[in-house]
Amino acid sequence: MDTAWIQVFVLSLSECAAPAGKTVCQEQEINYQFFDKAECEEVLEQLIAHKDRAENVIVHQEQSRCLPTVRQTTTYESVREANEHLSDLEDWGTVPVEAEGPKITSEAHKARLEQLPACDERYSVTPCKIGQIIVESDGSERVPVWRRDEDD
Repeated sequence: MDTAWIQVFVLSLSECAAPAGKTVCQEQEINYQFFDKAECEEVLEQLIAHKDRAENVIVHQEQSRCLPTVRQTTTYESVREANEHLSDLEDWGTVPVEAEGPKITSEAHKARLEQLPACDERYSVTPCKIGQIIVESDGSERVPVWRRDEDD
């Protein structure tokens, strides 16, 4: 087990959100990490589009962006070594490890998206998709999909 510096892209979303019933919003910055710049930028576009439809959120688009940086992290020579050191973590192994890394996961996600129907305007049976986002549930009941009515 060693440590290494790896490149990541930090999606920094700057927004002002008003709590329910309030007219003054609170500034906040949310950060997410990605290994792939294209995925980071795609999620940024989707988050901005999603937040723009919210009545109580203002996204500062000029301050929201994907920035490259590095993070120091523990690295393992093999999956076997990682399993030995991390097996005591809660829910370890629940998500299968991909042998080829994040690229496989991205391809699998895209392949699954192609097979899913779009979420209906009022109700959808899950799983379904909204853009590049997969909506999941236990499948035992229909899930309402909420949209804000636009005044003409």
